Amino acid sequence: MWELIEGAGVFVYPLGLCSVVATFIVIERLYALGSRRVCPPDLVDKLSGGQPVEPDPGSSLGRVVDFAWRNGADKSATKAVARVEVNRLERGLVLLEMIIGAAPLLGLLGTVTGLIQVFANISAETGMPEPQAFVEGVALALTTTVIGLGIAIPSLIANGYLQRRVETYAVRIESLIDLMYDTDEEP
Repeated sequence: MWELIEGAGVFVYPLGLCSVVATFIVIERLYALGSRRVCPPDLVDKLSGGQPVEPDPGSSLGRVVDFAWRNGADKSATKAVARVEVNRLERGLVLLEMIIGAAPLLGLLGTVTGLIQVFANISAETGMPEPQAFVEGVALALTTTVIGLGIAIPSLIANGYLQRRVETYAVRIESLIDLMYDTDEEP
């Protein structure tokens, strides 16, 4: 494993930073997107059943309901607050998307740099590269590619999962707002 990191040369630093930041974002978002922090089941059940609720400003849905009750807001204002809450749920995912794009490109940059090292050290007399420079250039080319893809692929999977989770919450919040206002409008 240490040989792999050493083989990446100077590119190991930005790739390592990408790895650490991606890991932090994924863990933080998994924690922040827990159902109790976004749409607590007891609040969802009460809103679904048309029961009176005490809004809990500790959750995204609770903040939306709290806004609606405190301000006597109409449906469109409440939906605007809900969009703000959904935007908060997406926090950090844009940076994760940038890492998904940047990590393989850093790997590709390392690949190109490694190949340049190989071809720059071709002997004019023999037409062959120096063995040491050849090994180092190929190691740089392959390891940076592997590390870049090793960061991007899990980040891509996690981003897809997290985006889907945010979309699911957005639909749930919007449908609960519709239900909340439709219940109020009944005679």
